[in-house]
Amino acid sequence: MKPAIWKYADVTMHLAQREEKELILVGGCFDLLHYGHITFLKNAKLPNSFLLVALESDEYIIKHKHRKPIHTQEHRAEILSELRSVDAVLLLPYFTSDTQYSQMVTTIKPNVVAITEGDGQAENKKKQLEQIGGRIQIVTGLLSDYSTTTIAQQI
Repeated sequence: MKPAIWKYADVTMHLAQREEKELILVGGCFDLLHYGHITFLKNAKLPNSFLLVALESDEYIIKHKHRKPIHTQEHRAEILSELRSVDAVLLLPYFTSDTQYSQMVTTIKPNVVAITEGDGQAENKKKQLEQIGGRIQIVTGLLSDYSTTTIAQQI
């Protein structure tokens, strides 16, 4: 079955309908899908788990990455939904505070949030998960040679 693409407003309805598997949450822009992304997503997906990708908005890329997105959020979601490791993609609105991310985690209640080593938000994520009994899992080291910015500069 092809992974679903969910709107943020509908996330609780969709989560109620999913099978009871360990819920793993990952997040990011995934703007120019590359080897680092594939490695991260493949390592995040555990046997008998449900991998949910929280996909940042175009506005997030503009404001935090200081560039225009290469692909729109909808196109990025469609690309991610074709990957075997991804069970669903969640289209995030533009969040302006850590509180909004905290509310998302509280709503979704993931068992695991998968991150890369050196994630700058690891401590925030850990605090958010402690409130709901979830855990952080480092699934890959940072593959610095594989970043959208580096690839775009090489092109």
